[in-house]
Amino acid sequence: MYTKVLLAYDGSEAGQKALLDCREIVQWSHAELRLIAVMPRPVTSVAAEGWVYTQEADVAQRDRHQAVLDQGLERLREAGLNAEGELVQGDSVEEIANCARRIGADLIVVGHKHLDSWAERWWRGSVSKALIEQAPCSVLVAITR
Repeated sequence: MYTKVLLAYDGSEAGQKALLDCREIVQWSHAELRLIAVMPRPVTSVAAEGWVYTQEADVAQRDRHQAVLDQGLERLREAGLNAEGELVQGDSVEEIANCARRIGADLIVVGHKHLDSWAERWWRGSVSKALIEQAPCSVLVAITR
C-alpha cells in the first residue's frame, strides 16, 4: 500500500489524466499527496535567436507555473483530497526524483502523451522514461494518446 504519493503536474492533458489516476490511488490507500510543478531554469541569453533573459520573463514564467500548480491543488480539494504543493526550478527529472527522496515518497505519478513522429520523440525525449531510471520508488505513468 502507498503511504506517500508524489504527482508531477504540468496542467497538460497527460497531467490531467495523471491527476485523476492519482486521485483514485490516494482515495483507495489514504496516502499523503504532494503535487510538484517544475519550472525550467531560465535561459541566460540566446543572442542568435534574439531572445535575452529578463527578470520580468522569469516572474511571468513563475506565475504561469504557480497558476498550474494552484489549479491542480484546487481540483484535488474539490475531489475531497488534501494535498500539499511545491513549485521548484530545474531539470524535471532531477527535481522530481529529489523531491521523492526528500519526502520519502513510495509512488511517483506522471503523465505521458505518446508522440507521433520519431523526430518528436528524439527531440523532446521522455521525462517519464528518464524518471524511471532515477526514481527512488515506483513510478506510475498515466498515458494519453
